[in-house]
Amino acid sequence: MLKKLFRWNILVLIILFFINLKGHSQIIKGQLIAGLNMTQVDGDEVYGYKKPGLQLGLGAMIPFGDKWDLSIETIYNEKGAKQKAQYPMLADSTNGAYNLYLNYLEVPVLVHFTDKDLITVGTGFSWGRLISAREYEHDRQTNTNAQNGIYKPNDFNVLIDLRLRLYKQLKFNFRYAYSMAKIRTREYSNNTGSGSTWTRKQYNNTLTFRLVYMINETKSDQNLRQLP
Repeated sequence: MLKKLFRWNILVLIILFFINLKGHSQIIKGQLIAGLNMTQVDGDEVYGYKKPGLQLGLGAMIPFGDKWDLSIETIYNEKGAKQKAQYPMLADSTNGAYNLYLNYLEVPVLVHFTDKDLITVGTGFSWGRLISAREYEHDRQTNTNAQNGIYKPNDFNVLIDLRLRLYKQLKFNFRYAYSMAKIRTREYSNNTGSGSTWTRKQYNNTLTFRLVYMINETKSDQNLRQLP
């Protein structure tokens, strides 16, 4: 199912990008996307946007007014969490180091508003499918993977998007994403030997800094202005 979804989205986006169709379809704009994530997982007892990751993908934007667009993307998105060893001098197995890799194939859908052809703001939602997962605690790998159900296979996010034109078709893009539903529930215990435990729900929390190169944007804008 995942492979079929990926191939279907790629096929649709390639068609939108590179085939010069007549009529209203010419207003569709393409996007080439490359960026850096700074991520954390809320509820994992590790704090701060310390885990870097890649975000790569393709997208299409469909105008439906002078300043409004609807966009759909297919992106590869690396999330997770990271903490360096907190007690490096200890000889036992609890040095506090933590490293989590959660890699998703995501499909974001957003509505955008552009002001004076310079600044674009948007909001929307995304669905992500977990394609790989690795977890290290105290510098040792756990049994976490994408298939054993420790992390939810689906991640639904709410998105806030801000874009600034840098030069011609090249834009700088900041995006904030937060999970709408928990990706994991985990029970923690106190290492002091008191026997106390507590349960935390976990959520992806992501800051993304992207470069977006627009394809066919000028022709799209011209075509839109000519429509009755």
